[in-house]
Amino acid sequence: MEPTMAQYQAISKHLPKVCQEPHLPRGHLQPQQHRLLVARLHMASLAKEMYRMGQAPRFRCKGPPTSLASASGSFPNSGLYGSYPQGQAPPLSQAQGHPGIQTPQRSAPSQASSFTPPASGGPRLPSMTGPLLPGQSFGGPSVSQPNHVSSPPPQALPPGTQMSGPLGPLPPMHSPQQPGYQPQQNGSFGPARGPQPNYGSPYPAAPTFGSQPGPPQPLPPKRLDPDAIPSPIQVIEDDRNNRGTEPFVTGVRGQVPPLVTTNFLVKDQGNASPRYIRCTSYNIPCTSDMAKQAQVPLAAVIKPLARLPPEEASPYVVDHGESGPLRCNRCKAYMCPFMQFVEGGRRFQCCFCSCINDVPPQYFQHLDHTGKRVDAYDRPELSLGSYEFLATVDYCKNNKFPSPPAFIFMIDVSYNAIRTGLVRLLCEELKSLLDFLPREGGAEESAIRVGFVTYNKVLHFYNVKSSLAQPQMMVVSDVADMFVPLLDGFLVNVNESRAVISSLLDQIPEMFADTRETETVFVPVIQAGMEALKAAECAGKLFLFHTSLPIAEAPGKLKNRDDRKLINTDKEKTLFQPQTGAYQTLAKECVAQGCCVDLFLFPNQYVDVATLSVVPQLTGGSVYKYACFQVENDQERFLSDLRRDVQKVVGFDAVMRVRTSTGIRAVDFFGAFYMSNTTDVELAGLDGDKTVTVEFKHDDRLNEDSGALLQCALLYTSCAGQRRLRIHNLALNCCTQLADLYRNCETDTLINYMAKFAYRGVLNSPVKAVRDTLVTQCAQILACYRKNCASPSSAGQLILPECMKLLPVYLNCVLKSDVLQPGAEVTTDDRAYVRQLVTSMDVAETNVFFYPRLLPLTKSPIESTTEPPAVRASEERLSNGDIYLLENGLNLFLWVGASIQQGVVQSLFSVSSFSQITSGLGVLPVLDNPLSKKVRGLIDSLRAQRSRYMKLIVVKQEDKLEMLFKHFLVEDKSLSGGASYVDFLCHMHKEIRQLLS
Repeated sequence: MEPTMAQYQAISKHLPKVCQEPHLPRGHLQPQQHRLLVARLHMASLAKEMYRMGQAPRFRCKGPPTSLASASGSFPNSGLYGSYPQGQAPPLSQAQGHPGIQTPQRSAPSQASSFTPPASGGPRLPSMTGPLLPGQSFGGPSVSQPNHVSSPPPQALPPGTQMSGPLGPLPPMHSPQQPGYQPQQNGSFGPARGPQPNYGSPYPAAPTFGSQPGPPQPLPPKRLDPDAIPSPIQVIEDDRNNRGTEPFVTGVRGQVPPLVTTNFLVKDQGNASPRYIRCTSYNIPCTSDMAKQAQVPLAAVIKPLARLPPEEASPYVVDHGESGPLRCNRCKAYMCPFMQFVEGGRRFQCCFCSCINDVPPQYFQHLDHTGKRVDAYDRPELSLGSYEFLATVDYCKNNKFPSPPAFIFMIDVSYNAIRTGLVRLLCEELKSLLDFLPREGGAEESAIRVGFVTYNKVLHFYNVKSSLAQPQMMVVSDVADMFVPLLDGFLVNVNESRAVISSLLDQIPEMFADTRETETVFVPVIQAGMEALKAAECAGKLFLFHTSLPIAEAPGKLKNRDDRKLINTDKEKTLFQPQTGAYQTLAKECVAQGCCVDLFLFPNQYVDVATLSVVPQLTGGSVYKYACFQVENDQERFLSDLRRDVQKVVGFDAVMRVRTSTGIRAVDFFGAFYMSNTTDVELAGLDGDKTVTVEFKHDDRLNEDSGALLQCALLYTSCAGQRRLRIHNLALNCCTQLADLYRNCETDTLINYMAKFAYRGVLNSPVKAVRDTLVTQCAQILACYRKNCASPSSAGQLILPECMKLLPVYLNCVLKSDVLQPGAEVTTDDRAYVRQLVTSMDVAETNVFFYPRLLPLTKSPIESTTEPPAVRASEERLSNGDIYLLENGLNLFLWVGASIQQGVVQSLFSVSSFSQITSGLGVLPVLDNPLSKKVRGLIDSLRAQRSRYMKLIVVKQEDKLEMLFKHFLVEDKSLSGGASYVDFLCHMHKEIRQLLS
């Protein structure tokens, strides 16, 4: 008699104990056990027969999970992409899988993901040993099927997927049916060298049911090999080797530059350097329909005042005298190398709007036989991609040349600021720092004037006029109606008033040493600084040093609204929005005056960064945050950031406009700025670290022959009070073939744009919806490539464009970031801080911020002066006998393995054993040995590359601080529920297949 299904399920879990020996004689089994064993084999045999006849068996045999999630983590149940309620099976359509996918022989447990393994056992991904040709898949040899189960043939892609174009059809994909052939290093195909790799499956293999007596053998679970999927480290290393030796010459239209991680020299020959402008794609679709189909965002990340390495020349300054720079009469574009001179040089045709303009007599020059002006190489605006014009009085406010800008230092002197030692430290530093204010070119001293204000719940202004013996204080207690009580003597020249300023900075810590005032104001402080600049008729910057939530009675008073229960609810967006509109109104007034605000925060508890950062954000300023500030631990970081911030070259009272040739236009902008209309980006201040990201959309068809042009024009006041125009030009290609678009994209810039798009999205949408939008867009980009550019292949293969093969890993890092998926230790203030920080980051900063660098320190020779090669950001890459440095642009960790050699411990930490190392140590001892010098030199080198000082934290293996360190190992599954790289890649593969089916 056959057992019932219920009987079978009740006892089947005991069967493996009985079945472990393949040839167990019948005499070793109890009669009941033997009957059950026969029943199990009978049911398995029946299942196999029904499968061959095309009928799904009515029953399911329980067994090991067949899903990726249950095999290697609980990714789909993490909440990242939704999950099924406990104990509920996935919808039938998903459980049955896609066409061409073998139905699993065993069902996954009910809580497992509905991600169905392909017939071949999962997406096949290669080890990235050599470059892949466009359209070539990450296909390796096919994973062998269990020999008793026949799999249905893979479903082919829709007809027409073979891409052909001007270059002819793409090379054939490596076919799994060609044993012994695999891609070679140069992208060609030839006989395999050495044994064929088996990329395996991320899923446990389905059981095989044989007709021979004896129980089946359980197969070991297989998992995607992390070494077989695209590696950021390998891509970075290949680009450095291939493109780091030769200069990047900008003369060719639509060239993709080297990666931001590669050190290269730029030669400007008509297009702006990639240090100034980077694009998501250097080949734009000719039509809006094609752009919609591809879903690749068309955007440029522009850094108008980017700092250049010493070996590259700053943009030339061109002075056209009273007539000013030459422009197109219709679209107002500035003269550039792409303008076409006609009629013997007497007129020129605008390359942006095609308008014909007269050439002024003083600018006339003859043309050579090619139609080019004979003086083209003598004029920067006719031969270079980036240059500056001196602006005439027409470009100034009120038709009046501006005064040099001013810096005002506004110091919180409440109890918290005094108690921590912040005020004394700051005043001591300012005495020497004022000698290093920015200056123009070779000027002997800075033209910038300075002023000082202290405040708690009232404001104190200081007269530091050079003729005074001692500084004078004036107190304004009416903070509801702010005014500046003095004009003469408030903003002064540092050299003239040095003695009075030094006296003031000595007195401030003593004056407030015994204060018990804990309440502070905020909005009136900025109003005071802005009014002072307005009275002096100049632009400038406020340096605001603030410690606590402004709860004193005054405009802009805030209440504590720190509510972590709102996370993952529809009200979560309120945590990122300002509490009151007063801050946006104030920011608008500051921009009109050219008053930029840099905010240094020193909170011990919640200060509502989302609200306080509004003014710095909209005025082009910066926010720095030092939580639980202690002089002994945070002094070096704070002072380093302050010195760099004060010495930055800044453009004041700036307006930026991006013009484009006919066919595309700028439609959206991201960054730290204000916009009162749809075209002009207004910046009270803009420094060399800030970027403005611009998105473009089609408004007409583009011409493949003429390409597309961008021109960024920045009008600003220099630190010497000179009004200038900085111009950057870039020519891009246009294409009618999707393959050309995908061949000329830059993933780092794409991720920079996507992160900014998402971080703005959380202001108005639930975070989960923002994450889902990112995943959908990425899947659409890759599905479009698969459908239109790749050769037909098995649905089980994941095919990625060569220049986008890192898109999934980088996107997963964005999804797991503290803004989009915070861990328990991330405060609401930290999330708001990171959100506003990323908004104006450049491509190099977002690259290392989302995918940190992990450097092993003892693998490379001690005498080597170069940085050690990085390893992938995963715990699997850590050796407990090594030491690693991890950096992400804001943090710096030194991880020490538990089995580290005693000599290394002695050389680095001056202690005799691992157990004696102080966990959380922030400074390495200065020791006179090669290893200590090498590691400290490397730390200094990494800090010099970044725009903010990275504080060092020493982390010992298996110490409580290690959880913080592991948060940055972004290829692994995160504690807050973010997917590992392998899991996310499989999830993306599933999304792509759903779109294609």
